[in-house]
Amino acid sequence: MLHHPKRRLNIRPPRAAAQASFCHRLVRPTPTGIMTRIIPTLVSVFGIGFAAVAPLAAQESRGDYQVLAVRTAAPPILDGFLNEGVWERGGRLDGFIQQEPDEGAPSSERTEVYVLYDAANLYLGVRAWDASRSGVTATEMRRDSERILEEDNIQIILDTFKDSRSGYMFVTNPLGAQLDQQVFNEGEGARPGFPTSNINRDWDGVWHVSARIVEDGWVAEIAIPMVTLRFPDNERQRWGLNVMRNIGSRNEQSFWSPISKEFTIARVSMAGTLDGLEELSRGLDLRVTPFVTSGVTRVLDASIEDDSFDRDFGIDLKYGITPGLNLDVTVNTDFAQAEVDDEQVNLTRFPLFFPEKRDFFLENSGQFNVGSALAFNRYVDLFFSRRIGLASEGAVPIVAGGRMTGKIGRNDIAIMDVQTAEAFGRSGENFLVAKYSRNIWSRSRIGGLFINKAQTSGDAFNRTYAIDASLAPHPNFTVMGFIAKTETPPATTPPPGAEGFGEMGAYVNATWLDQDWRIYGEYADLENDFNPEVGFLPRAGIRSTRLHMERNPRPDRWGIRVLSPMINWTYTTDQTGRRVAQRWHYMLGTRFDNGAYLNMWYNDHFDRVDQDFSLNGVAIPAGDYSFGEWRFSFDSNPARRIYYGLMWSPQDFYGGTRQDAQVKLGARLTDRFSTEAQYTRNSVELPNGPFEIDLAALRIDFALSPTMTVRSVTQYNSLADQFGTSARFRWTYRPGSDLYVVYDEIRRDPDTLFEYRDRRLILKATYLLTR
Repeated sequence: MLHHPKRRLNIRPPRAAAQASFCHRLVRPTPTGIMTRIIPTLVSVFGIGFAAVAPLAAQESRGDYQVLAVRTAAPPILDGFLNEGVWERGGRLDGFIQQEPDEGAPSSERTEVYVLYDAANLYLGVRAWDASRSGVTATEMRRDSERILEEDNIQIILDTFKDSRSGYMFVTNPLGAQLDQQVFNEGEGARPGFPTSNINRDWDGVWHVSARIVEDGWVAEIAIPMVTLRFPDNERQRWGLNVMRNIGSRNEQSFWSPISKEFTIARVSMAGTLDGLEELSRGLDLRVTPFVTSGVTRVLDASIEDDSFDRDFGIDLKYGITPGLNLDVTVNTDFAQAEVDDEQVNLTRFPLFFPEKRDFFLENSGQFNVGSALAFNRYVDLFFSRRIGLASEGAVPIVAGGRMTGKIGRNDIAIMDVQTAEAFGRSGENFLVAKYSRNIWSRSRIGGLFINKAQTSGDAFNRTYAIDASLAPHPNFTVMGFIAKTETPPATTPPPGAEGFGEMGAYVNATWLDQDWRIYGEYADLENDFNPEVGFLPRAGIRSTRLHMERNPRPDRWGIRVLSPMINWTYTTDQTGRRVAQRWHYMLGTRFDNGAYLNMWYNDHFDRVDQDFSLNGVAIPAGDYSFGEWRFSFDSNPARRIYYGLMWSPQDFYGGTRQDAQVKLGARLTDRFSTEAQYTRNSVELPNGPFEIDLAALRIDFALSPTMTVRSVTQYNSLADQFGTSARFRWTYRPGSDLYVVYDEIRRDPDTLFEYRDRRLILKATYLLTR
């Protein structure tokens, strides 16, 4: 396993900044205290959900949107032409309906999608007409680039279990670029600019695309192998299906099965039906992917060079126990191909969240989720896979791991066990994570979670137990939450009567979302010793209430498509009821018809600091602080060949002042070459001294073809006083098989750019064997 020197990791969340003394904790609330506070809240909120189950029968029937897949003996040739007669015999989707800008109106351009299948593959042929003067917008070839979503594209979602909760999503554009992702719980929490753990964009399925631009639009032919999907063990299949077309030049989205403005294509409960699939074959449903890595690492420490040559091999295995249940096994796992983290500046007392980027932990990752409904300002995630195999010093070798995920009837099952090796003078650890959910009614579920982290050699352990639920009694109303307990051996023997106290946590969120309003309230109660070590917990020892109200008027003038005025109030106390933080958030967001976005906000903060802490070496004394924060930002349409973003934020800050500024400029010069530069400065003036932090990043992408790409990321961080560069070449020489060449480098002094600290060059090759 190779060391990743560039990663900026926050592996162990700190306990609450203002931990009470041991004597004080002897009088902390008992476990029944949190039950007394949270159980009535949960009962009343979830009771509303149970009482409202009756409206389920009134939800809109999707019976008008059905298509019959036609079996073909001769599969179509994927060459970007729909001139084979076999397509004309397929099931056809047409009559697309706008969601944006004119909901309910026919699409401004004609779209037809043909559906065929054989035992091994599902085939879709797309004919997208475009008679506009501006023509087709397509500049992106790279796989999984977010830019694909901004340009002309076709998005397909398959709810293979027809459970109105989960789905596989496939996106392609006129150049044949591919983006795929898994959707869980209908993408709950997804919002533009804010990722959610319920949409796994890093999942890579095996599928095939051929596309081309033609005189009056564009064409795409798609083949999705059955072995890429999981579905029920039924002789005849009925899947949920929806297709969305994005017309980049008009910023227009239209659907085959219409979806109202407040939702995205992830809303699979509003999808149509794909019927007629029979006698499907997954073969032995066995995929074996051996891999080999080789590389050279050079580290410069105190002017002494240390060279090392590394070589390794391992194997990943995927086996379909049933058509709906999948077993993954990894041995001697290597993550050399994983992209580096984006540099972030932390000007708070609490840890930052970094997303998972390692393949083994990504597929079906949403089935393990229990935590906050919102990714922005999250309270807690009980399971956070970056706690496995990563430490503040770097990567920890993973000896082996196994994972079983999938569905059996209305039951969702997810079990994972991973063993790490000794590293950095610490014992290896075993991680067991088990999650079970039972789907009830049409879009609701209830389940439980168990996590056990244990030292391989030693007695230390940490456990998390949780019960969670999500109720959707109405298409626009969702209630979700959990009650959890952690268990950690105390460092010292507590006094009699104090054992097991204060390790409870609970959370509830209720959200109403329609075309005009987004309203939610949430409450979290996390006791002083609540400690999910395999989770993400910014702050324990709190009770916090958050209320949010947002209106979405559409003035239909001045080029404005939608306004988003909102107010958000967060009030946080410690476990004794003493106020420790409060925030009033006032914001006005403006989205224009041309795809640009203007955002203005003001935050009124209160923060009680019980213990001195420091930022960038400048001391901030304990005390009560009140400060205001302005923020203004503008982003042009990211689908343009030249796009930019500007941000300025003046604010008060812990008795002083702070100004944040950011400039972003991007260019897609051709359909193969694009680049983006970003610069951020934080300028802080505090009573005990000033400091400035600079972050800069330059990304360069070059695509020789949709299957052969190069990405280079260079970042500068003035806190660490270093430049870091990572370049990755990826060639998918056959579906599921890749060749990677990765170069990482760190230079530690901007005045001597030629003085490096770490370098490595890695070659990794994988080869997919299927039966």
